[in-house]
Amino acid sequence: YKPSATAWAMPAAAQAPSCVTTVATGAGSVCGLGVSAGGTPLVSYRGIPYAAPVSGEARWSMPQPAAPWTGVLPAMHFGGACPQAARYGLTERSDEENCLTLNISLPTTKAAKRPVLVYIHGGAFVGGAASLYRLDRLARGMDAIVVSVNYRLGVFGFMAPPAGTSGAGHVLGLEDQRLAMRWVKANIAAFGGDPDNITLAGESAGAASVCMHLMAPEQTRGLFHRAIIQSAACGTPLRTLPQAEVFAAKVAKEAGCPDAATAFACLKTIDPQALIAAGTRAAKGELLAFAPFTGNPIVPRATLEALKAGEFLHVPVLNGFTRDEMRLYVGYDVQGGAKITAVTYPAAVRAIYGDKADKVLARYPLKPGEHPAETLGSLMSDFMPGLGITHCLMLESGRLLRAYTPVFQWEYADRTAPSRGVSIPISPEPGFNLGAVHSAELNALFPNFSNTSAMSAPDLSPASQELADLIVATWAAFLRGNPTPQQWPARRPGQVMRFEVGPIRPVDAWAEYKCDFWKAEYPAFFSSKEPQ
Repeated sequence: YKPSATAWAMPAAAQAPSCVTTVATGAGSVCGLGVSAGGTPLVSYRGIPYAAPVSGEARWSMPQPAAPWTGVLPAMHFGGACPQAARYGLTERSDEENCLTLNISLPTTKAAKRPVLVYIHGGAFVGGAASLYRLDRLARGMDAIVVSVNYRLGVFGFMAPPAGTSGAGHVLGLEDQRLAMRWVKANIAAFGGDPDNITLAGESAGAASVCMHLMAPEQTRGLFHRAIIQSAACGTPLRTLPQAEVFAAKVAKEAGCPDAATAFACLKTIDPQALIAAGTRAAKGELLAFAPFTGNPIVPRATLEALKAGEFLHVPVLNGFTRDEMRLYVGYDVQGGAKITAVTYPAAVRAIYGDKADKVLARYPLKPGEHPAETLGSLMSDFMPGLGITHCLMLESGRLLRAYTPVFQWEYADRTAPSRGVSIPISPEPGFNLGAVHSAELNALFPNFSNTSAMSAPDLSPASQELADLIVATWAAFLRGNPTPQQWPARRPGQVMRFEVGPIRPVDAWAEYKCDFWKAEYPAFFSSKEPQ
């Protein structure tokens, strides 16, 4: 393996003083970076290659383990983000195809085998990078070994690969993640981790990825032992492989490669950003155009049917979401110039819910003193057809999982913590209360997370920081087999623990978010099984 020029930006002379601990992995030795600021001393290993290059002739290939190296790899700088376009005026562009690296952070103090958390980043399957999620706080707060992973995105990782490639028929982004998981299983003991106590966690597209790994027990059994799903519904309907291949053909046509017989020869020569732009045109604004597809070796079953039948990996699950998920996307629209007013609100509802809009409007009328954009965002948060980051679908997933395995449900509801500068640009001002939007909780887990390499999100207030500490302690307890440091109340199918400033408390989220109404109107997205 030969790192790219962007992977190691500092000269060796500047790196050497910071190289504090060397660990021998199966492919070669790595030397980590000492991190002392913030409390417990840590060591961080960054940019470790877990896979061979996937550019050029290897574009859309199945991931292969990284070739062994000699000497000591100075693992002190993050590998480049996988190819992506800048989005929402917030995230950053990358063209680095040889991006399959992982990062590890752990306390330097001696301990018996520590639990391991493997974190999969979000980004709608088209963006994000492991380097944006600094692992120090979780490693300290949980006294655990924390791993983050880069994986191929968008047209490179979640489009059906062209015929003639080794990845044809596979969801390559998920294949990348599984190779990284196998790397962790094989090597984490050398870092002091327990290979028999690995928790797989993710948020948004990362959480949906966790769902996909749960759905393939034949392939993933033993690779992880607990799961944290943050803002994703495991039962979300997905494209089948034949449907994904039709979409891939549209992308190829947009890229100027319409002939299926020669598509790979044509596509492999095209610049990453040109391919990404072709994918964007083919998606036509569909938020989850590059979600995984089913009916293939890596996701063999339809998701909702697998949940109903119990055909998934039966491990304990911490199932979470935010109180105001979809207000984020309303905020993006408003920042882009959309006007959400009392006059336009009914038309916006009709555009989403069609012939059911009158019933929806009766259930979600505008409220005195509430901005129409808040009402629309709360409505969209409760349920949107086929969108997996809505309350009722996430609660339904938890209900179906719980029939076969322990499930603990929680909600991030800190409406006082910053969202602007975390998951949405600071300016322009949206003009309404965003609340606890999709991905706002990331600042509680990864301080100053801003979706950019600047790590410039506002600091939390003392009250929000106290809540963040409780959330980290809850995750730490879950890693060790307990749901929270406190007594978790009796679990009912629609009940969640609401984490907000002040005492945490159980709420009946199924009732609050009108899930019986949504189930009656959209039965195809729910199971007919009664709660247990």
